[in-house]
Amino acid sequence: MTLDVITIGRSSIDLYGAQVGGRLEDMASFRKYVGGSPANIAVGAARLGLRSAVLTRVGDEAMGRFLREELAREGVDTRGVITDPERLTALVILGIRDRTRFPLIFYRENCADMALCEGDVDAAFVADARCVVATGTHLSHPRTEAAVLKALRLARETGLRTALDIDYRPNLWGLAGHDAGEERYIASGTVTAKLQETLHLFDLIVGTEEEFAIAGGSRDMRAALRAVRAVSGATLVLKRGPMGAVAFPGAIPDDLEEGLTGPGFPIEVYNVLGAGDGFMAGLLKGWLDGEAWERTLAYANACGAFAVSRHGCAPSYPTWEELDFFLRRGVVTPALRHDPELAHIHWATTRRGDWPALRVFAFDHRAQIEEIAAAAGAGAERIGRFKALCLEATRRVADGRAGYGILCDPRLGGDALMAAAGAGLWIGRPVEKPGSRPLELEIGRDTGSALAEWPLEHVVKVLCFYHPDDAPDLKARQEEVVLRLAEAARANGLELLLEIVASKAGPLDDDTTARAMERFYDLGVKPDWWKLEPLRSAAAWARACAVIEERDPWCRGIVVLGLGEGEEGLRESFGLAARHERVKGFAVGRTIFADAARGWLAEEIDDAAAVADMQARFARLCAIWDEARRGVGEGMR
Repeated sequence: MTLDVITIGRSSIDLYGAQVGGRLEDMASFRKYVGGSPANIAVGAARLGLRSAVLTRVGDEAMGRFLREELAREGVDTRGVITDPERLTALVILGIRDRTRFPLIFYRENCADMALCEGDVDAAFVADARCVVATGTHLSHPRTEAAVLKALRLARETGLRTALDIDYRPNLWGLAGHDAGEERYIASGTVTAKLQETLHLFDLIVGTEEEFAIAGGSRDMRAALRAVRAVSGATLVLKRGPMGAVAFPGAIPDDLEEGLTGPGFPIEVYNVLGAGDGFMAGLLKGWLDGEAWERTLAYANACGAFAVSRHGCAPSYPTWEELDFFLRRGVVTPALRHDPELAHIHWATTRRGDWPALRVFAFDHRAQIEEIAAAAGAGAERIGRFKALCLEATRRVADGRAGYGILCDPRLGGDALMAAAGAGLWIGRPVEKPGSRPLELEIGRDTGSALAEWPLEHVVKVLCFYHPDDAPDLKARQEEVVLRLAEAARANGLELLLEIVASKAGPLDDDTTARAMERFYDLGVKPDWWKLEPLRSAAAWARACAVIEERDPWCRGIVVLGLGEGEEGLRESFGLAARHERVKGFAVGRTIFADAARGWLAEEIDDAAAVADMQARFARLCAIWDEARRGVGEGMR
């Protein structure tokens, strides 16, 4: 078996109102997330280290592709995500009205996931898992019910575990109107009968008090649980919100407090939407790992606590590293979204992409390339065309392989930036005014609004000519700009690359760069990447890497800049840097593009010659870096 769990049923786009405390009618903007209970559970389980998959349908359009890509990015197996050529991906609009009201509107008329059918359920796929999880909504329609029942039958025939998240939404059963998406309970003998027909198929049944009330046909919770127990031998797990949860592996006691419990967590409720799916992911982690019920319920309660503390459903769920840290350390602030340690671990362990090595062609230069263009008598439009050639050279060297990237600016290289979207390249984008000291930003003072327009795959790159021995007022001005930018980048879900060049501001010794890095960590700035000038001694590199190890082990790492050095000079600096695992690669520009820019902008060479020249230079630098890294590895062996 290659999977731990397959979830079956809903998958949708969640559009969450970005404004909190207002009506849906007044929402001005929305954030787009993975949605639908089974998809959410699959994401939550994957973040905890389970090998999860989801069996569902999505539309043959951008939103369907988003779901497929986002699930894959989260580590969810997408073999069971079927593209429906006739129907649109489901949509849900959600909001946080206040501490008790969380309005939502389901757009599910003839949606893709409700077209799931028996033919979509592949026996080999089901047999590849340890557990199949169904959710109640897909029992509401004969076609989707047939698909769920087939999967459950196959699971039980092959000895797999089965679980049900009752997931009762009255309006998805046709019991309430479109404006009643928030409604959690409407009594229905039809729904109760339909659920009771299937309860015997499960080893684990999970629900809130309202959900067990509909499954058991009674608002008296003891009676409802006993009605479920009468038709099912499953372990029943009752979710009770801030009171935690209780599990009943056997008979239902007279006092429900006699059930098995795990520790709860005193946290501030911010958003209850999706909390049950997070809870289910944590529960599956403990259950499938064979943990005791106390530990299993601790996982589940903690995952639910994270969910109610943050914006969104799937994005709010913890990773295993975050959950483990939280269970060891405990609650420091009840508003978990404001806990800086948790927030950083959450961010660092859910970032987009994996970059164990990074070779970057940096053509974000503005002042330098404008000087070359002016000398050649070329206009700004020619610079933009040249930067498109730089991108083409990068693509040819990368040849579809991971670990390559670009640094490109939007003012002169906007077309190249747009063309690079979705190409699998790491993309960095500068924000500083070229040569500014003290640091000024080209994007203006309202950094948050400016960065809100950026694609999420773009990395915010800022160059600061900063020396730890600068005058106090100069240091303070530069630090304030970097701190403000770092906060804006994080708020907008963008990674930050902080480039420090101290040698242009003062003398450089073995401790200078490390001291500068320490200062920014002291301020609370935790860059995802550092871009550092070539340090001239092994001691200087060791010191810089030790700062990261001590202050932020979640940091992506360091890339080495070139400062216009020739290939032989870079060979020497790469050789020193490559000895340290924290250094992931390089970001070099003028060494690659300077000669081609002079020739092409002066119309002395054509497009093909310019691309060929830059491709060859970039490829040689990649080879020099890779050779340096291999040499270190061979020496270590």
